Amino acid sequence: MEHVPPPAEELALLDRELAQLDARRAQLLTRRAWLVAALQPKAPDAPRWSTPPLGHGWAPAQPWGAAPKAAKPSAPRSAQNVLLTLGGLLLTVAAVAFTLVSWGSMGIGGRAAVLALVTVAALAAPALLLRRKLAATAEALAALALVLTLLDAYAIHAVATPDADGLTFTAIASAVLAALWAAYGLALGKLHLPLPAAVFFVQWPLLLGAWAAGAPALVVGWALLATAVVDGAIVLWGKGLGVRVTAGIGLLVMGSAALLTGLGESLTADSPLGAVLPGLLLLTAAVAALAGAWRAPSGYAQLGGAVAGLAAVAAVGGVLRAAVPGAWHVPVYLLCGLALLSVVRARLPRTAGRGVLLASGAVVAGALVWALPGVAAVLLGPVQLVAEVWAGAPDGFRGALGEAMAWSELAAAPLVLAVVAGGLGAAYRRWPTLVRLAAPLAAPGVKARDAAGAGALALGWGAVLLAAATLGVPYPVAVALETVLVAGLLAVAVLGAGRGAGVAGAGSGAAGAGAAGADATGAGSSEAAGGSEPYVGTAGAGVGSGGTAGRGGPSAVAVTALVLAVGGAVSLGLLSLAAEAATYAVLGALTVLFAGAALRTRPVVEQAVLAVAAVVWGTALTGCVAGSLGLAPHEAAPLLLVVPAVTVLLGARLRNHPVALPVELAGGLGALVAIGLAVPRAPFLALVLALCGVLAAGAAVRPERRPVAGYLAAVLFVTATWVRLAASEVSAPEAYTLPVTVPALVIGVLRRRKDPEASSWTAYGPGLGATLLPSLAMAWGDPDWPRPLLLGVAALVITLLGAKYRLQAPLLLGGAVLALVTLHELAPYVVQVAGALPRWLPPALAGLLLLAVGATYEQRLRDARKLKDMLGRMR
Repeated sequence: MEHVPPPAEELALLDRELAQLDARRAQLLTRRAWLVAALQPKAPDAPRWSTPPLGHGWAPAQPWGAAPKAAKPSAPRSAQNVLLTLGGLLLTVAAVAFTLVSWGSMGIGGRAAVLALVTVAALAAPALLLRRKLAATAEALAALALVLTLLDAYAIHAVATPDADGLTFTAIASAVLAALWAAYGLALGKLHLPLPAAVFFVQWPLLLGAWAAGAPALVVGWALLATAVVDGAIVLWGKGLGVRVTAGIGLLVMGSAALLTGLGESLTADSPLGAVLPGLLLLTAAVAALAGAWRAPSGYAQLGGAVAGLAAVAAVGGVLRAAVPGAWHVPVYLLCGLALLSVVRARLPRTAGRGVLLASGAVVAGALVWALPGVAAVLLGPVQLVAEVWAGAPDGFRGALGEAMAWSELAAAPLVLAVVAGGLGAAYRRWPTLVRLAAPLAAPGVKARDAAGAGALALGWGAVLLAAATLGVPYPVAVALETVLVAGLLAVAVLGAGRGAGVAGAGSGAAGAGAAGADATGAGSSEAAGGSEPYVGTAGAGVGSGGTAGRGGPSAVAVTALVLAVGGAVSLGLLSLAAEAATYAVLGALTVLFAGAALRTRPVVEQAVLAVAAVVWGTALTGCVAGSLGLAPHEAAPLLLVVPAVTVLLGARLRNHPVALPVELAGGLGALVAIGLAVPRAPFLALVLALCGVLAAGAAVRPERRPVAGYLAAVLFVTATWVRLAASEVSAPEAYTLPVTVPALVIGVLRRRKDPEASSWTAYGPGLGATLLPSLAMAWGDPDWPRPLLLGVAALVITLLGAKYRLQAPLLLGGAVLALVTLHELAPYVVQVAGALPRWLPPALAGLLLLAVGATYEQRLRDARKLKDMLGRMR
């Protein structure tokens, strides 16, 4: 038998063995670390390996790595920068304090000697520090020297030349400081501060010199432009990020100021001759920007091209603007902006050419922004006629739009819209040619073509409307013109939706198929012209444009035409409200036009929109008939149900067609309007509700509408009954509702016997609601006790039956009615008890309730889920 030691002795043995294992593991880890270090390559002067110390279990002759000396922790660079910054700031503050406070206690010689000595020392110290590789300290002293040179300039002006003009002296001092710091920065190339400081000082000599000389604004603009040109040269050829960023900021500020100065002078010129000099400034700026864009990177080149284009438009347009009346200023600039499109034939870098095209687009967009408010006034102006329906035809089109707009100032707006629309239309029709011409600069796709066509259609439509308003055509002519425009837009929408988007581009597919290869694109490089960005010539450029033949659905032009037709029809309908005859003619024409377009178009969405619009115009026409008959609003309500009745019959005719539902819903909106008109008179409201119930019941005959229309018909009939009873001042509705409830419950029982899975809401809900809900409404206003008592007992019985037979409708309806009746009966006593209690008690009880619910939240949540599951299992 083996000896088994006691537990205490065995535990001691295990502890000793574990300690030995830990010691052995430490030895192995130490040896592994030495081997890893020994396998790494060593420098020639690295220490030789020595034997390991005794006591590690290794042979004495085995080499051991000497422990490396711990390096002294060096201060982080951030701490060093903070210290240097604080030191420089302190020295700067001391210098400023000396100059402003202690300067007056010294003579002129002492002042000059001290400042000169300190400045020279500050300028010389960075050179010595750079030799010792103390770059951060050298930068700090260079910053101090920069401040000292500024103080030197201030001291010279205050002592040596106190009578000199401040602006003139500052301009000269800036030039001297720029030269000094440029030379200093070039001499000490490792410093980052001097050259950006020189660039900063370069910004001021010309500007301040022109300002000091009292030069006119145009001369100041030239000074700003010259400074911007110098900044641009530094940006392109300067060395160092700080230099280029500083010059870039100066270029942005000075260039913008120069352009704004030239633009302001051009806009305020009284004659073409007076606009020539500002135009020359702007043209020079355009040439400078284009020259910079030729060599700049892609993003900046595009910005330079855009600036050049805008400056050229402002220059030429300013001269032409002064020669035409004020209403024609915008068209002049628009024509100049369109002239920029000729850049597609110029040998410009690709990105710079894109920038010029963007400038052209910006000018066109600005012109449209100026002209479009007039179109909005034409469309929205007839809204004022709603307040004076059939007051008589106004004197002219402007009379129907109001006199708020200055139409004489918008005389050229139709021309602007027409020119842009014509350009977009030409691009749409001759798309392959446009793509071939634009190939060196851009590659417009099919979406761009669709956008061009849609824009041409919209702007052309707006140009015609605005022209009619500015010319002041007679009112009948305006109504006829807008009707013709709506008909034309509907024709475009129907044709475009029917033929598809690819029909318009079918002719361009063959034209682009033979030129799909780019074997003669004339690719070259702008290096021959002094640049580094490749450009593409226009000789023989081949572009494939297959149109959109493979794409289904209506084109953007068709969708735009549909939207414009609907918007124009709304404006036309409002415009026709001035005269009764015009209203009938317009609404009848719109109904026929939209109905005919709905019959001719094929896409479902467009067909649905057109059909719904036709229903809306038909409803409006029915309302006008009621107005002509002199009917009051509540009397006109039944007449408005004619269109919903037609839509129900049309829905039955269309059956499962996708357009059937939108048409019926549009008719339902007309029924809602009729109900709203009948609300003030209860008897008419009951009649309208009953008629709506008949229409809903007619729709429920169809199986696909039965789930919704059946319930809606029941609700409408019941509501009509209640309204009729209320209008007749019936005080005992149970006499009318119980005869309905009993047969309804009998039918429900028979339904449940035939179909046990039928819902209790379907079987018993209508019958129970027919009596319980009207009785509940009467009970809340009944001061006596018999009705609440009988209703409460009936609700209790219904609730118990629902719980016994697990029927959801009786349980919930009966329980809700019972709770409300109980609340109504106990409410006076609750109010009395609440009035007798202290004011602090209700909040305290509410707080305790919340605490209790919070403490048992999980249990309450489980109870709620159980209740939900239990109700869900009921029928």
